[in-house]
Amino acid sequence: MINGVYPTHGIFHETIEITHGITQNFEIGFYLFNALATDGRSGYVGSHIRPRISAPDKWKLPFGLSLSGEVGYQKLQYSEDDWTLEIRPIIDKTIGKFYFSLNPTIDNSLRGMNKNEGFVFSPNIKTSYTINKLVAAGLEYYGSLGPFNRFSPWKEQDEQLFIAADFDISPVWELNMGYGFGLNNSTNASILKLILGKRIDWQEKKSKQSNPKTESTRFF
Repeated sequence: MINGVYPTHGIFHETIEITHGITQNFEIGFYLFNALATDGRSGYVGSHIRPRISAPDKWKLPFGLSLSGEVGYQKLQYSEDDWTLEIRPIIDKTIGKFYFSLNPTIDNSLRGMNKNEGFVFSPNIKTSYTINKLVAAGLEYYGSLGPFNRFSPWKEQDEQLFIAADFDISPVWELNMGYGFGLNNSTNASILKLILGKRIDWQEKKSKQSNPKTESTRFF
């Protein structure tokens, strides 16, 4: 263990997410994190809540724009900080068969070893190309560069790149798979991920003008 945190090698992380659309432009998500591994590392990890608001279509922006805030708890065996806050702007754009997304995320430890570090810059970037009606393939970057007032040296940053694919298997199902590798020695060298989600419209009898994404349940 390093700083009281379990090693991540050979651990399976499971996340269950339930997202409920309150209005066309506002939703709330709840996350339940679990871990499965050897050496006593299996168990409940923590829970987060995430409200998200998006820019309405009537604004006619040339790109998609939304903002989410995520706060929650995780056990100190799995994280150096047990209470954290994340502020995530989401900017995305589709140009022809290409999709681009930028998340200039800000993280903050509310309690734990990194409480005095201040706000940390953790950008995420995704780009993909639609190959056909079923598959879009691309790259996903996840980083954590350190506090805004002093970025960490490269060798201490979290730098990870995924080769990923999105499968459009159904209007109500979503599937994302990817293989990720660390770009430096401080990041996990190899990760496999799978995201499987299903949208559930609890009010199908309403008019067709109702948003089909109003309520959804996703399993990660």
